[in-house]
Amino acid sequence: MSKHLQLRSVHKRIRHALRRKKPFSLVRIGDGENIVLAQRSVWSIKKVMRQKWAKKTKRGKKGVTLPNLKLRNEMVRSIRQATVVGVLPKNDRTIRAPRYLKGKLTKKVFKYYGLKPKLTCHACVNRFLAGRRSFWRMLRKYRILIINKRPNKLKRILKRRPYKLKIRGTIAFSHYRQIKRALKKARAMKRRFDVALISCGVNAVILAPRIAKSTGKVAIDFGKGTSRLAR
Repeated sequence: MSKHLQLRSVHKRIRHALRRKKPFSLVRIGDGENIVLAQRSVWSIKKVMRQKWAKKTKRGKKGVTLPNLKLRNEMVRSIRQATVVGVLPKNDRTIRAPRYLKGKLTKKVFKYYGLKPKLTCHACVNRFLAGRRSFWRMLRKYRILIINKRPNKLKRILKRRPYKLKIRGTIAFSHYRQIKRALKKARAMKRRFDVALISCGVNAVILAPRIAKSTGKVAIDFGKGTSRLAR
């Protein structure tokens, strides 16, 4: 049975992993991830491709192109490996997606694949953590790797006040086809960083657990947490 963690507990577990130098990964399941997982499982490809989110992938707006069953299968494997899985609570109002794409769909796809995370939390934990000064104070003690579409822009922000982080590496990432390259680069940098902050849409669900496992570091699917930063 899953244990649902509150924000404070998630923060504590990240801190514990950093202090003990243990691998840790946090992934989050929102509407985009649900749509990817629904492909030819709980939904037909036809139904998947009717969704606005899926249509946007065809226009190069989501960092993936659907349909893609390889992406779906990799995501399932990574969710199994993740330390903590963020899910949307019933009647969520934090994200704007239609209700049928939220918690109910997560339950359906998790049941289909037999996904039973030991630890869960709110899927918007990234946004909540970004608003905590204690989170940034903790990260100041460690070396950071940024994986993002425009990592140098984020690097400039995080090096300044109020964050003052030690950014020791960046990996530019904009599309699923760059997964292997990003993993190879992260492994090559493993002696240079302690925490990977990953903001690359649904691809972060694949990257975070694999980076944590291959480097022994902390990897966080940080998503739109970056939009909460002081510019």
